[in-house]
Amino acid sequence: MVELVPLAKEICRRYRDEFPDEAERYGDAGIAWCVHDNQHLLFWGAGAVDGWVDLDRQVDWLATVLETRGFPLDRLARNLDLGAEVILQHLEGDHGHRMAAALTASATSVRLRASSASS
Repeated sequence: MVELVPLAKEICRRYRDEFPDEAERYGDAGIAWCVHDNQHLLFWGAGAVDGWVDLDRQVDWLATVLETRGFPLDRLARNLDLGAEVILQHLEGDHGHRMAAALTASATSVRLRASSASS
């Protein structure tokens, strides 16, 4: 069993390091939401690897929610990249590699969505 909270916290720490402006914009609530959303992303990623979650559908739903709230989709994509990096560093074996690949593929999908929305 994989503990999602420590992984989600590590993703959020790296995310805040890259986007320090979010501390002023969202405050402590932003960190809580970051951990919350990343627990879902990790859970969905694991479920996708096991074949019982459609990760693209779930990430598309989250992107829609965040986009309506004015959250930049390029940052969601970067967050997914960071998630893949954390997974590769903390989960060994094929499952970890497949989960990281799924998160990376979702990041690509989010970037495509963002670029088509700005066109």
